[in-house]
Amino acid sequence: MKKKQFETILYSAVGVGAMFVLLTGFNVVSAALKQRLDLTRERAYTLSEGTKAILKKIDTPVKIRFYCTRAENATPETVFLRNYAQQAEDLLDEFKQYAGGKLTIQKFNPLPDSDAEDSAKLDGIEGQAVSAEGEPFYLGLAVNMLDATVALPFLSPSRERMLEYDVARAISQVITPQKPVVGVMSGLPVFGEFNPMMMRMGQRGQEPWILINELKRDFAVKEVSLGVDKIDDDIKVLVVIYPRDISEGAQYAIDQFLLRGGKLVAFLDPLSIADNRSSNPSNPLQGAMASGATLDKLLKAWGIEFDVSKAVADMRFKTNIRGQDGRPQEAAAVLSLTREAMNAEDVLTSQMDNLLLPYPGVFTGTPAAGLKETVLLKTSKNSQLIDKIMAQFGGGEKEFKSSDKEYALAVRLTGKFKTAYPEGKPGDKSAGKTEDEKKEGEKKDGENKEGDTKAESKPDNSLKESTADGVAILVGDSDMIFDPVCAQVQNIFGQKIVIPQNGNLNLAQSMVEQLAGDSNLIGVRSRATLNRPFTVVKKMEERAQESYRSKIKELEASLSETQQKLNELQRTKEKGQRFILSPEQQQEVAKFRQKEADAKKELKQVRKNLRQDVDSLENRLKWVNILAMPLVVSLSGIGLAVYKRKRTTSK
Repeated sequence: MKKKQFETILYSAVGVGAMFVLLTGFNVVSAALKQRLDLTRERAYTLSEGTKAILKKIDTPVKIRFYCTRAENATPETVFLRNYAQQAEDLLDEFKQYAGGKLTIQKFNPLPDSDAEDSAKLDGIEGQAVSAEGEPFYLGLAVNMLDATVALPFLSPSRERMLEYDVARAISQVITPQKPVVGVMSGLPVFGEFNPMMMRMGQRGQEPWILINELKRDFAVKEVSLGVDKIDDDIKVLVVIYPRDISEGAQYAIDQFLLRGGKLVAFLDPLSIADNRSSNPSNPLQGAMASGATLDKLLKAWGIEFDVSKAVADMRFKTNIRGQDGRPQEAAAVLSLTREAMNAEDVLTSQMDNLLLPYPGVFTGTPAAGLKETVLLKTSKNSQLIDKIMAQFGGGEKEFKSSDKEYALAVRLTGKFKTAYPEGKPGDKSAGKTEDEKKEGEKKDGENKEGDTKAESKPDNSLKESTADGVAILVGDSDMIFDPVCAQVQNIFGQKIVIPQNGNLNLAQSMVEQLAGDSNLIGVRSRATLNRPFTVVKKMEERAQESYRSKIKELEASLSETQQKLNELQRTKEKGQRFILSPEQQQEVAKFRQKEADAKKELKQVRKNLRQDVDSLENRLKWVNILAMPLVVSLSGIGLAVYKRKRTTSK
């Protein structure tokens, strides 16, 4: 009996020990693999293919020094940051796994007066005061390869969706230390403005646009004047932003730049918010009356048309903005684009679904021979071209009439470009110059006129056609990369954190990166601003708005007819009845008021029906989310029980 009890105890102990060994081994293996189950639709917590491609390019060992304060005393703020730090560590471990041994992660706890704190400061990691005690909290990392180091001074939780991109971008920067040169030409102060007089008064000048600062992190950025006659040879990509009053010589320079193999990204615009603010904030009408910004001579040679007098309104992609009275109002010419408006087959736009374009223009025409056009962004068919003044002041919506046509908002031209200047470099030297410079030039021309007639004409060395395929990306709006439109800047612990409000900034960076940098970053960054709008609800509202518009037109027509009738009665009334309505007038007024009341009643019913449809849809989605999983589990359990019972009965 005792022997049997001893064997039972022995077998139990061995079983427990074996189970302990198995569980320990399983935990060790699973911890090493760091596999995560990602159930999100956009695979937000799985490394993107772009990140994996960057990691595969590593040919020299890369180190990531991760700094996170782990002091014994904790506050709600530090607990929150430590939880986020754990997410960052998990992501870094996943980076290490895919790098195949060429990436090492070093973790430091930079407590006050420690060697780890000194290392953090040397790497450019900044401690943040998050508690009343005043001890700095460190949460950052530095990516190092040989002599190149790129630091992320503070990993803000507000950029959680950008964390993978920030780390992948830092790795890409250290493994490609030679930065391509990108030129930026603009009629707006995109590089900032620094007024010495204002600085003496203690006021800071205007900061460079966020896009410029972001480009400087990846490229060597050069400012290019709108009056140049040649683009520097070292510039690989030229970014043109709102080329207002561009000189003929500058267009010729862009033409030759493209023909010799340069790449172009141009943000044109019929109506610029940024130009309106910078030129005359007190007179908003001036912005609407401006001529807009285009590359007319080049576009004509490429077979493309861009009408700077027209903006496009789209009832499918309209946006709620704050009106002049402070109340929200719908603006059909301010487009909030969703996936429906984007080219799903192109790498630039395939992973984006959230763009904002205020008062954009459209591209029409047929590309010239040898050029291929790819539409990147487009309107819906429920769109219409309207005068830009009407667009800015909210007009055109009541008189909206769908063109039943999709307009191109952004296009890419590829192929062999032909020059827009077949006769050579334009002879007008005065374009883009001041009046004094023009007068001085005319004086010199007059003095040298006789000698010029005798001199031999210079040979035309300009290029006539590109030898290799070129690329030009054209966007019909420049305000999409204006800071207030594309991003929000928050001051967190004394550090400026840029938080994208939409995919605008990402799209602009992706365009430049595709032409000059690491195109693998496009897919990584695009996921950071993905959202899933209620497109069904928006379409329901759009259909209801069509009903509203017809009722409004009917009411306005009735009002106009009644006023005309009142004017006729006013002319035919007798003297002494100036301020007295005749019975006929009173009858007409009463009739109109009845029509107005009926129309308002019908509008109210349409809105009520719309609200009921939206509420019904929301309730269905809510109940599906609440009941679907329990119902699936219950049915699975019942099915399994029935199956087991049948098997038991058959035995």
